[in-house]
Amino acid sequence: MSDDAPDDAGTPRRSVLGRLQHGLETLYRIDTQLAVEHFLIGEGERAEARPARAPREQVLLRQHGDDEVGLGLFVDEEALSNLERHDPGEGLDDRNFADFCVAVEGVSHFVYLARCAAEDRRVSALELELQAEVDKFACCTLLSSESLAPANDVAAWRRRLYDEVTFAKDLDGDEHARYRVANAEAGRYARTLDRRYVAARRVPDMLLELRRFYRLNLDGKLSHIARLAA
Repeated sequence: MSDDAPDDAGTPRRSVLGRLQHGLETLYRIDTQLAVEHFLIGEGERAEARPARAPREQVLLRQHGDDEVGLGLFVDEEALSNLERHDPGEGLDDRNFADFCVAVEGVSHFVYLARCAAEDRRVSALELELQAEVDKFACCTLLSSESLAPANDVAAWRRRLYDEVTFAKDLDGDEHARYRVANAEAGRYARTLDRRYVAARRVPDMLLELRRFYRLNLDGKLSHIARLAA
């Protein structure tokens, strides 16, 4: 999937993943100077790495010497094809919501890892998953902010993200605990964001809040959520 396909005006149009990356980097006022499409890997490349699991979205890291880390992102091709057919930029609904979340998670991981690598900062798997869960809510909210019709109701997306979630059956105990904590904490934060900013039509203020949250480490994020939810 290329980001060089021209639109009707002849201007190159980004892929869905490219647009998501641009949106997240714009939201958080960062610039990784990387293109997520250049790091995409297919089923064959992923199989060569022999990961313990093969979910629909996966980031693979490989250490090269002491100073270099290789990064690859796998996103299910069927999900990407569906998002090209049912462009989330034109609205979220049952046709594209699940695949949109898959794509957001992958791009979120990519951007967060790239930023931490640039800052030579270690990041835990829980911190990575927590930020991705928050990014899902942020992306759904921003796509829906212009139209709060029932199909685009932010509260409805929030419930689907955090209250109606199911976890993969092939997760081991540690992985299941990590995903459960990330989802629960992001859900607490999203409820606060919904109450304080979305319901009050204060989306610009929410963007400032999200940018502050993004720059906290894991302990800072968890403490911030607990303080706001108190």
